Amino acid sequence: MTVRAPGKVNLDLRILGLRPDGYHEVRTLLQSIVLHDTIRLTLRDGPLTVRSRSRRVPSDRGNIVWAAARALWSEMGRAGHPHGVGIDINKRIPMAGGLGGGSSDAASTLRGLCVMWGFKLGLDRLSRVTATLGSDVPYFLQGGLALGIGRGDVLRRLGDLGRFWVVLAVPGFEVSSRAAYGWFSVKRRQPATPLPRHWRTRMCALTNDLETPVMERHPSLLAMVSQLRRTGAVHVAMTGSGSTVFGLYKGRNHAIAARRAVRSPGWRTILTRTLTFPEFRASVRVEP
Repeated sequence: MTVRAPGKVNLDLRILGLRPDGYHEVRTLLQSIVLHDTIRLTLRDGPLTVRSRSRRVPSDRGNIVWAAARALWSEMGRAGHPHGVGIDINKRIPMAGGLGGGSSDAASTLRGLCVMWGFKLGLDRLSRVTATLGSDVPYFLQGGLALGIGRGDVLRRLGDLGRFWVVLAVPGFEVSSRAAYGWFSVKRRQPATPLPRHWRTRMCALTNDLETPVMERHPSLLAMVSQLRRTGAVHVAMTGSGSTVFGLYKGRNHAIAARRAVRSPGWRTILTRTLTFPEFRASVRVEP
């Protein structure tokens, strides 16, 4: 069986403070995109395996996909380690770029394994499993446009944003979430501003609190943001903790022209678009 694992961008990310558990309290607008990895699950004898043609993808227990399988196996009361399935990951989403590829892979793997293993879990139980895997994983059970609070794992689905074309600009370096949040903690001086009331018509008012500390250390990201803004994007921002930056465009031709305009040595550019909630649901359907 195969299932797609779409990526996401953070349209807005505000850091509200530090939680007692050591994580940061956030408020973020999450939007799924067409760009996706593909997960293939095959029945096999023996322990569960995880493989990918990408050498950078950890295999077996070093991968969040294996952790997802182990968490589901345990949730269903099974003893020992999971077995009976081989998982192959075809990576298209850039890694460690703030696009949620690993988290989406984990959520889509859970969908596929529920079918392969014959487990019938409601959304509440499946959400409980995803919550143990990472802050972004619960979002990928629903997709579309959502407001995330808490660690980003408490979600409220919002009305669809509509179709926007997206130009992703991915540099030749990565930024770890741990480092980005650490830099923010040192630099923070002002309280987080509220989400603009009419943000849908004033998307230029959206922001990412991690941009300043990350871009201070990686000025090339700020330069790329400036280039994207000059192309007339509706909204430009860094997604998550970086290192990917993106621009939103209402028309495909505009986005294609913008992608050409911002191409730079050492950067990878990708053209994609937003996914509505119904499109997301159709995209992640498990197929034989």
